[in-house]
Amino acid sequence: MTIPLTRRTLLGATLAAPSLVHAQAAARLLVVGGGFGGATAASFARREYPWLDVTLVEQRQSYVTCPYSNRVLAGDLALPDITHGYEGLRAMGVRVIHDRAVHLDPVARRLRLGGGETLSYDRMILSPGIALRYEALEGYDEAASTRMPHAWIAADGAQITLLRRQLEAMPDGGVVGLVIPPNPYRCPPGPYERISLIASYLSKHKPRSKILALDAKDTFSKQALFQDAWQALYPGMIEWVSATNDGRVVRVDPEAMVLETEFGTHHRVDVANVIPPQTAAAIATEGELADSTGWVPVNPRTLESRIAPGIHVVGDAMFPGPMPKSGFLANSEAKAAVSAAAALLRGAAPPEPVFVNTCYSHIGPDYAISVANIFHADTGAGSFLEVPGSGGTSPRGGLPEQRRLEALHADGWYASITRDMFGS
Repeated sequence: MTIPLTRRTLLGATLAAPSLVHAQAAARLLVVGGGFGGATAASFARREYPWLDVTLVEQRQSYVTCPYSNRVLAGDLALPDITHGYEGLRAMGVRVIHDRAVHLDPVARRLRLGGGETLSYDRMILSPGIALRYEALEGYDEAASTRMPHAWIAADGAQITLLRRQLEAMPDGGVVGLVIPPNPYRCPPGPYERISLIASYLSKHKPRSKILALDAKDTFSKQALFQDAWQALYPGMIEWVSATNDGRVVRVDPEAMVLETEFGTHHRVDVANVIPPQTAAAIATEGELADSTGWVPVNPRTLESRIAPGIHVVGDAMFPGPMPKSGFLANSEAKAAVSAAAALLRGAAPPEPVFVNTCYSHIGPDYAISVANIFHADTGAGSFLEVPGSGGTSPRGGLPEQRRLEALHADGWYASITRDMFGS
């Protein structure tokens, strides 16, 4: 059989041979992206593999976390509470460059930055996050997001701040509309935590208001627990509409503040939070690392790109199979990827990875629920598998002390994981 010679097949053939780079005094580990995956990779590499020369490329001077941003919408926290700098990583010996990654050359193992600098590497940890598929929803684009914010890429906090101000300005008795995308997307329970915490704010300040959640799915993560809590804490305030019941939004009109579903129903709302479908970030898609799914396929043992060996992809940009796209898993994946990269640089076999996930969701200031899972690499199938019996969710029922403790555990998790990421 003759294989057509394309850029991708040529790249795959060029990179098929194993790397001959072994660790010297300072093998070069380049980390792209300074969020839950990238910041963790940089700090973990410096702590566990001090012989690595670690450089982190992150465009932003500080990082606003998506986890806990919903608590800013509720008024429980302020934006500075979820904003983190990179001084701790610098103190650990990480070279931090605030610039935009614009062109990746996996053959030459070089990355060009927006400012003109070109960085060479022996191994890369790529954790660029997501891009929004604006074109997937008629009428929605970047300009429309200034009227109907997505607030799904925290960036500098502008979108979170905009949505918060819109909620504050909405009259009592107004309607907040949420557009929820199909799977897969960043943080599966995130929209439903957002519904809950917007309801928490409204119940205190605008109790006659309503929330209309239009969903492109028929089921969602921790559904029974969320719906139990909505009935107990915010009765009559939240209407969730599944895809089967005409919840799939196909068009928006930012000027008229209208959400249109696939069956032609028009919903006029006062505030609209539109979360569009997503793909891996541009550096991955434009570099042809992503496949037809829009996400980057990886080797589950090493988290190396299947298209460009030497680049380990972690966090929301990679295709994780059954694993959710969560901050906790990005942290776990980053440590596994760094360990694999370090072993390969020394010519050793990478260790067997284990991926741990715990996802907390606040429903009120003293009320949280959680789900936990453990996954391992299924090298035979080339994917990931959940360890049997390892998962679980919070119990259902009227358990106020359980919910209060889980809220405290969630706060402890956030403080711990951000220290782990940023070294301070």
